[in-house]
Amino acid sequence: MSIAKMKKEELELLSNKDITEMILEESKKTMNTASLFKKIIKLLDLPESTFEEKIGDYYTALSTDKRFILLDNGNWDLRSKHTSDKLIKVSSETDDELDDEDIEEDIDKEEEEELEDDYSDGDTTYDTTDEDLKDLVVIDEEELEE
Repeated sequence: MSIAKMKKEELELLSNKDITEMILEESKKTMNTASLFKKIIKLLDLPESTFEEKIGDYYTALSTDKRFILLDNGNWDLRSKHTSDKLIKVSSETDDELDDEDIEEDIDKEEEEELEDDYSDGDTTYDTTDEDLKDLVVIDEEELEE
């Protein structure tokens, strides 16, 4: 059913995100946040003050909903209308550029940084084995004073 043919009462039962999805499906074109929200306000016959009071919440709702995508031109569209070829292409190029040696070097650097972090916090406690401690002699304070 077309949004224009829906009764206000029917529209009020839908979330703003659902109405946005219907608008974008029917319009066949992308729209910016303000245009979409103004259209919803008009459809629901809400006061104009709603725009300024709720536009931030509306933007956040669209941003967190996986059905929508914000395009480079600042307009929203349905994610289903856009293929992920570009994402796949970028990630596959990145994978091709990295060879095993680069990956091993990155792992070695990370391990070195972790070791440096372990010993650079001012703590003088180090990992030791039993072999390292075999010659250690424990004395109490009284023996030290003598």
